[in-house]
Amino acid sequence: MDNNMRNNKNFSKVSNIIESLTINPSPDSIAVLEEIGTNSSIDDVRELTSRALVKRNEHDSLAVVISNRGKGINDMSTVVAMSTINELLSLENKEEAMKVLENTISSESFDEEVKENARSVKALMALS
Repeated sequence: MDNNMRNNKNFSKVSNIIESLTINPSPDSIAVLEEIGTNSSIDDVRELTSRALVKRNEHDSLAVVISNRGKGINDMSTVVAMSTINELLSLENKEEAMKVLENTISSESFDEEVKENARSVKALMALS
């Protein structure tokens, strides 16, 4: 499958679905975004999904993109990771994101790479 979906005519449909899940207040929508969006083989879909999860600005949605290996700030694609970081930096209210970052850094259950990424993003957010 083409890894650059933005030129695909179905991209706007996918984008609309992700946007709808973003504004849906149900916690199940976070699970759908995580399961389908952040696990997509398509970088553009993972990027949109990660940004959508940050925009929700809720503990569970932020934990997906901050604390999970291979997702959000920990994505193997630098475009996805940087897009997620930029979205975090642009949050008007950074309080919940800072809590999730701190929990990730201080928890024994996360590997060192995830913790190091969280430390770096926390430092950037403290400066913004």
